[in-house]
Amino acid sequence: MTNHVLGIDIGGTGIKGAPVDLTTGTLLAERFRIPTPQPATPAAVAATANEIVKHFDWKGDIGIGFPAVVKNGVVRTAGNIDQSWIGCNGKELFENEFGLPVTLVNDADAAGYAEMAFGAGKDVPGSVLIVTLGTGIGTAMFLDGKLFPNTELGHMIIREKDAELRASASARERNEWSWKKWGGNVSEYLTELHKLLWCDLFIIGGGASNKWEKMEPHVQCPTKVVPATLANLAGIVGAALAARADGPPKTTAKPPARNTPRTAAARRK
Repeated sequence: MTNHVLGIDIGGTGIKGAPVDLTTGTLLAERFRIPTPQPATPAAVAATANEIVKHFDWKGDIGIGFPAVVKNGVVRTAGNIDQSWIGCNGKELFENEFGLPVTLVNDADAAGYAEMAFGAGKDVPGSVLIVTLGTGIGTAMFLDGKLFPNTELGHMIIREKDAELRASASARERNEWSWKKWGGNVSEYLTELHKLLWCDLFIIGGGASNKWEKMEPHVQCPTKVVPATLANLAGIVGAALAARADGPPKTTAKPPARNTPRTAAARRK
């Protein structure tokens, strides 16, 4: 098993990928990007992603960051892709298309893997929340370096609106907001997250991290906020990382165990 994995980042507007050296978190070749097909149906997205595999003549393991809740390879939501993805076994779909082993993970979780391994979250203890501001808002939560997968905190309701409509990069572009206006909305969103989670660190990814000097003066939050350091490469690097080590956490269909008097008492201590 080599430490080289092809990472693919599937977004609402573009699909990009590159081979990644997992020991350093660096790309082994210039990333290759293709526009996301519209409509972004399973068959169309898989065929487009296969163009990246062919571009690099790749024969090994592949990690894919995908804009949805992914549980055991099955897509459960479809925020910025076609609704026909819901219930689709994306892992099997891509493996059948590529003829290669694939690990499928939520795209924000992928970015989080990268930032925790090589970026602003490296060696940071406690609770860290990566927030990616792009077409939507992605979140990835880590506790002492361990991922709590598939958090959908970009869909918090603030002022009776989905947070994505107030704080995403696409909302800024659509409404032609100034950095001050956008920074105020992002600050409000982060403050609400802080009230609920009391994270030790927020890491901001997406477009804001590329121009942090413009955003930073307008961001106010009770806890520390820093920009992501891997910028647009985080999704690719993190997707590749997900295909190694523990990969995305596995879930089971087993029901939770019933409380016993002993465990209930232990919780009250």
